[in-house]
Amino acid sequence: MKKIVLVASILFLSMAFKKEKTETVVAQNQNVQNDSLALNTLSDAEKAEGWELLFDGKTIEGWHKYGTDSIGKAWVINDNSLHLEVSDKEDWQAANGGDIISAKEYANFHLKLDWKISKDGNSGVIFYIHEDANQYKFPWMTGPEMQVLDNEGHPDSKIIKHRAGDLYDLITSKETVKPAEEWNHAEIISNKGNLQFFLNGEKVVETTMWDDAWKKMIAGSKFHEFPGFGTYKTGKIGLQDHGNNVWFRNIKIKEIK
Repeated sequence: MKKIVLVASILFLSMAFKKEKTETVVAQNQNVQNDSLALNTLSDAEKAEGWELLFDGKTIEGWHKYGTDSIGKAWVINDNSLHLEVSDKEDWQAANGGDIISAKEYANFHLKLDWKISKDGNSGVIFYIHEDANQYKFPWMTGPEMQVLDNEGHPDSKIIKHRAGDLYDLITSKETVKPAEEWNHAEIISNKGNLQFFLNGEKVVETTMWDDAWKKMIAGSKFHEFPGFGTYKTGKIGLQDHGNNVWFRNIKIKEIK
């Protein structure tokens, strides 16, 4: 009798496990499907709140290479992402790549996006870019940057203030980054001088821009040689070409009135 009860219990547990596993797989597949449908879109609530897409997942409209009116062929769209495809290099950037920036300028804003970086890769999200290629060769000569990095493999990870989520070369962050080739969710909020960075749901940086402490911090950084760096209160959003494969998606922004 005990053997029969034991066998019945084993069969029941086995069936329950299979049912639970099937339900889990179905739920995971449903989540993947829902995530895919939701990529690069705005919900009705977001539209009502004033959010706008900077990338629709289908075209590169609204972006151009810094200092030009076109965009390099290394910037491609695949897997619902804006992807810098680096197969060849010119110096330290991708051949036919280059830093790309938004068509529009922003003052007070809330920016959200997802990014993933290749193994040993480096990139960045730059803001308050003053587009004047005659005076400033690169966007990072005027715009502060939220660092995008493979913390496990890139040499910059050994430098404080150069790690993923840092306000590059100015303020180090709390480490919440995921491994290379995994998606990270980043947010930048700049409102009347208050600057906040979020990475994967956690606040990692907060500071005040344009005050005496800000100016002193820049004076002690690598950007001290660029007099316009960190001074502009309106500017464009940029995605950096640092010569490594990088992907961006769900890029959306809301202007703060």
